[in-house]
Amino acid sequence: MEQRRYERRRARGYLVGCVVAVLLWSVASAQSRYSISEEVNEGTVVGNIAKDLGLDKSTLKDRKYRIVSSNADHLFHLSENDGVLYVSRKIDREEVCAQSSTCLINLKTVLENPLEVHYVEVEVLDINDHSPIFLEKEKRLEISESVLPGARFQLKASRDRDSGQFSVQQYKLTHNDHFRLEVKDKGDDGKIPILVVQKHLDREAAGNHSLVLTALDGGKPPKSGTMNILVNVLDINDNAPVFSKDVYSVVLDENSIVGTTVIQVNATDLDEGPNGEVVYSFSNSMSQNILNIFEINPLTGEITVKGLIDYEEKERYEIEIEASDKGFAPLTTEKSVIIQIVDVNDNAPEIEVTSFSNSIPEDARPGTTVALISVNDLDSGLNGKVICSIIEDVPFSLFPTLKVNMYSLVTKSLLDREKKPNYELTIVGKDAGQPPLYVAKQIDIVVSDVNDNSPEFSLSPYTFYVTEANEPGASVFSVRAFDRDETDNALISYYILRDGSKDNTVTSFLNINTENGDILALKSFDFETLKTFQFQVVATDSGTPSLSSNVTVNVFILDQNDNAPVILYPVSSNGSAEGVEEIPRNVNAGHLVTKVRAYDADIGYNGWLLFSLQEVTDHSLFGLDRYTGQIRTLRSFTETDEAQHKLVILVKDNGNVSLSATATVIVKVVEPKEAFAASDVKSATMHEEDNNVTFYLMITLGSVSTLFLISIIVLIAMQCSKSTDYTSKYLQEPNYDGTLCHSIQYRSGEKRYMLVGPRMSVGSTIVPGSHANTLMLPDRRTAGEFDENRIA
Repeated sequence: MEQRRYERRRARGYLVGCVVAVLLWSVASAQSRYSISEEVNEGTVVGNIAKDLGLDKSTLKDRKYRIVSSNADHLFHLSENDGVLYVSRKIDREEVCAQSSTCLINLKTVLENPLEVHYVEVEVLDINDHSPIFLEKEKRLEISESVLPGARFQLKASRDRDSGQFSVQQYKLTHNDHFRLEVKDKGDDGKIPILVVQKHLDREAAGNHSLVLTALDGGKPPKSGTMNILVNVLDINDNAPVFSKDVYSVVLDENSIVGTTVIQVNATDLDEGPNGEVVYSFSNSMSQNILNIFEINPLTGEITVKGLIDYEEKERYEIEIEASDKGFAPLTTEKSVIIQIVDVNDNAPEIEVTSFSNSIPEDARPGTTVALISVNDLDSGLNGKVICSIIEDVPFSLFPTLKVNMYSLVTKSLLDREKKPNYELTIVGKDAGQPPLYVAKQIDIVVSDVNDNSPEFSLSPYTFYVTEANEPGASVFSVRAFDRDETDNALISYYILRDGSKDNTVTSFLNINTENGDILALKSFDFETLKTFQFQVVATDSGTPSLSSNVTVNVFILDQNDNAPVILYPVSSNGSAEGVEEIPRNVNAGHLVTKVRAYDADIGYNGWLLFSLQEVTDHSLFGLDRYTGQIRTLRSFTETDEAQHKLVILVKDNGNVSLSATATVIVKVVEPKEAFAASDVKSATMHEEDNNVTFYLMITLGSVSTLFLISIIVLIAMQCSKSTDYTSKYLQEPNYDGTLCHSIQYRSGEKRYMLVGPRMSVGSTIVPGSHANTLMLPDRRTAGEFDENRIA
């Protein structure tokens, strides 16, 4: 007893579980279904999908509610505002569904964020918009007069493109005494009219009969079509062919090659001669589609393949064949041949991207859905089961969804547009048939940019050399930065960092083009006033938020020959370059008369001075050292030599356009006693003048030394900021013998270098990368020769 109660409780449990499972399945597979008549006007409302599905109308537009079915989206359109489904154009049911009894259009609708897929069925109802038609306007029949009442002659059916009740429903035959009409209903193939003899024919009484066959559909009012039937009565042939089997049935593989034998039928006729010879043919009721696929040998009855056999189009064929004799009035027997088609794996899978965003930001998190992919295979069973995969090694993965043959494409790792801006994915679908068939679908995914890269300067720091006396307002140099982002994130603007500090006052005379980084000087630079300065440029992109970077710009001013030589000695009391020298008459050749001293504020070749005699009373008596400015006697004086000589000395620098100055020296030749007396007075005067000159030289030397020390400190700081590997031995030599040139010399390998400030030496060469303060000294001159040429 307890066992029975336990079994009853267990049965009730199974029953409840089954009911719950059925309810859950019905909820998961629920669809909205609507119906409309064909040929309705464009814009006709089909139904409110959002309302029927219980969707929030306020979120439809933001969630991009739309139709994604590629085969039906041109027939309907869906409003994003209220979720109402409208007709996009007039729908011809016969065009969409041919002669199917029920015309259903399946629509797939999608909502994003979160992703939802809803299925909608729209049934297109037929209207009576086509009339029945006969393929033949006139049918000729030859009937023997010996046929008995009840003989049947099948006629070709009328075709009506409408379906259901609006298809052909009945046939009518004009009233006559010899024939009546029967109708055979063949289901999907429609109703077949059969002409039946109801009274013996008498050829001698009536050799032919003219009839009119009318086909009527089920409309109200009905539409009709007619065919004329002309019956010729022939002489006797009283035995019809008889088939060897009552039923013919065969199995045929799809895609069978043309010429494949399907089946061979056989019929015999008891008559003799032509009335007993049998020929085979397809029935007049056969559709043109079947006639394109199969053919029959009229002599042997062998049915062979003529066209493509496709299981996916039709799984079963019923062929009506006729066997007729060759009598003068041939008799015909009909028989049906059933052909069952067997499926083979002949359809590759099809991949459809139902929802796709071809652009994804590079900062998308792993697991972000990129696309929904549906797969379809027209084959059945295992031949239609498809598995999808991605063949490339890409940061994307395919995951199957709850719906069969539906996959979601998601990111599986972080993206970087600067490393790879786009991906070409190949999705391969493989069915489970033998052998399996494949399909490949390529998807292009563009990685959109986010502002994650700061501008980068091409150099850091920048070093520029600008010649003094530049044109104000002209571009003197430029900086360039690039950004690995794109569009606005890579659009760079430049500006100069002006912090208002005392060391950054020069930037007030600079301006920068914000678009291309060209830097303009608003005033001319003077090497003698400013030799080097430093500032910073900031590059900012246009992203949100914007990113920026800065770079240090070091500027060195290069000297030009813009200062003429200045005569330091001789200088007269009124400031002119004139002097008087007295020498004894008894001096020997080579006696130093005096030394012309001059100064040039420029450096290098621009400050290298050469001396020459422009005017002299006796060329054989005095000579001038072109480098030191020393005037010496060339020979001893004679009694005939004049007592006073005028020498005009030209002092010229070595610039491209030389600048010069002149000094006049009056040499008086006196007797030795007078020379001694004059020398005392002159020595006192000269001592006072030398004191003044020395004072001015000290002031000048102190100023230049201060500038030189500042330049050396800046240069050393810049050199220390670089990672140099020089292994030079520095040799500090104060190189001053009355000139205004200071230097620090050092060696590197076999070459000898000099750091010069504020002037460069004669014959020196600027070493690349030395910031115009380092000179390479040739071996042909010594430091002493250099000093003699600077100032005399």
